[in-house]
Amino acid sequence: MPVSNVAELKEIQPSATDQSRIRNFCIIAHIDHGKSTLADRMLQLTDIVSDREMRAQYLDRMDIERERGITIKSQAVRMPWSVDGEAYVLNMIDTPGHVDFAYEVSRSLAACEGAILLVDAAQGIEAQTLANLYMAIENDLTIIPVLNKIDLPAANPDKYAAEIGGLLGVDPSEVLRVSGKTGEGVEDLLNRIIEEIPAPSGDPAGEPRAMIFDSVYDSYRGVVTYVRVVDGALAPRQRVQMMSTHTDHELLEIGVISPEPKPAAGLGAGEVGYLITGVKEVRQSRVGDTVTDARKPADTPLAGYRDPKPMVFSGIYPIDGSDYPALRDALDKLKLNDAALTYEPENSVALGFGYRCGFLGLLHLEIITERLSREFDLDLIATAPSVIYRVIAEGGHEHVVSNPSEFPEGKIQTIYEPMVNATILTPSSYVGATMDLCQQRRGSMQGMDYLSEDRVELRYRLPLAEIVTDFFDQLKSRTRGYASLDYKEEGEQEADLVKVDILLNGEKVDAFSAIVHRDDAYRYGVEMTGKLKELIPRQQFEIPVQAAIGSRIIARETIRALRKDMLAKCYGGDISRKRKLLEKQKEGKKRMKSIGRVDVPQEAFVAALSSDMPESKKK
Repeated sequence: MPVSNVAELKEIQPSATDQSRIRNFCIIAHIDHGKSTLADRMLQLTDIVSDREMRAQYLDRMDIERERGITIKSQAVRMPWSVDGEAYVLNMIDTPGHVDFAYEVSRSLAACEGAILLVDAAQGIEAQTLANLYMAIENDLTIIPVLNKIDLPAANPDKYAAEIGGLLGVDPSEVLRVSGKTGEGVEDLLNRIIEEIPAPSGDPAGEPRAMIFDSVYDSYRGVVTYVRVVDGALAPRQRVQMMSTHTDHELLEIGVISPEPKPAAGLGAGEVGYLITGVKEVRQSRVGDTVTDARKPADTPLAGYRDPKPMVFSGIYPIDGSDYPALRDALDKLKLNDAALTYEPENSVALGFGYRCGFLGLLHLEIITERLSREFDLDLIATAPSVIYRVIAEGGHEHVVSNPSEFPEGKIQTIYEPMVNATILTPSSYVGATMDLCQQRRGSMQGMDYLSEDRVELRYRLPLAEIVTDFFDQLKSRTRGYASLDYKEEGEQEADLVKVDILLNGEKVDAFSAIVHRDDAYRYGVEMTGKLKELIPRQQFEIPVQAAIGSRIIARETIRALRKDMLAKCYGGDISRKRKLLEKQKEGKKRMKSIGRVDVPQEAFVAALSSDMPESKKK
């Protein structure tokens, strides 16, 4: 039951909270299984959000999250709850479900002792459900299995409770059944959290150590740092030290999120809250760093997080070159809020100065470019996504290639491409179509298991380059939307890859180059030359648009020249006069072609590159 009277509320103020009364947990699930809706009911049930202030998906703060109906950023919130007259504090973290934001989930798990494993009662276990579950087990978290959406007409809770029971090795009757929409069973879930999830273990009297698990940039207050206190306590006006950079700061404000930021008298061991030090330099508050007391610092920092490796690379360029400094500042601020984003300066002959950015996947790329344009009012162009290759030239010299323009010239000895282990869950009736798609994308089968009579788990080893284009879209269309995909990095393998260059009037245009498998090179060349023929306006001379591998042309289209009617003013007369005018025009066009440079408008670049990118789906 919610904490109602003032005495009980005072009892759970951060500075006075007994560690045994704290429960830290997160909600993990596949996309669209109802995490944010369940969190809404918890906020209402614990009375920290009034009915008047309540809105759907309350913890999804960004406009882009609300429009797409997906969670992108983890959100922490503190809720009071009492059982048998005993007041407790629940620190809940609502996490994203999409595979591209798995890094957000891993950081949230490190700040918790328990996790609610949420499964849709109408869809059952999906690929990302398994991935998040394995991540939680690796972190030694207590798992509470929950079936959501039991109010749906298509719900089959008995069937999926048995599926979860078989996966976790528990009795199906232990799987809680709730409805995030109606609120049914949510009170029992909160009580179960108090009973089963252990209190945080830490030394309340030790030297202060707090783990930074997220940060955001506020234009008025500077960097706002979200922390989980592991040992000791932090108080306002205390001088603290960031252990990785050894910089000292004064705590101007310390508090909890409930669900809006509320200043507090301090944070004790096991607490989750926020710190404001007035720091304006975004690099001084690194996710995974340890905060300690500046006067009596701890001896050893906390373990931190494994840095995520970017899997997809794309060049991001401002359409207006004068926006380059603004793009750099915007990327700095987004990096604070999204530790998985990497970037380094790059310049292109066609597009000017920009940044080569690394992402965890296509949706991550799409969200970052949309946030840059919305939050920082930038007009951008993103080049076609590519992955990172290891190329060994004939002399044995090794090149790391994240951009086709970096591909070495001359003879190549070996090319290695990144691989992933993909887990696909699909109804048994679509197994054939799924296997056919994976084989077309150069996949090798690693295993196959039946989770139930009509649900199959397929495991494939696939090249990452084959997944980051339209693999997900194809999988959904072939299985009528029922299949789900999860993947993780798994080494590299030797591959027969080539670089396809696009030439306009004999000149290479680096923005359109791509590294593809030799069997796919012809298709890419024909598609790109055909697209550019339609997009590039006609000039005063004929323009050949060619696709080439090295010096060998594999595809060609021709943009016809604009023709001026030289004979319009010739009424009759000798034919030789007309011929002389036409010959003169022909010579002029020939000379123009030899010295002319093709004018490719910015719109053509935007259209050619953006239409080459598949649209990410929400599901």
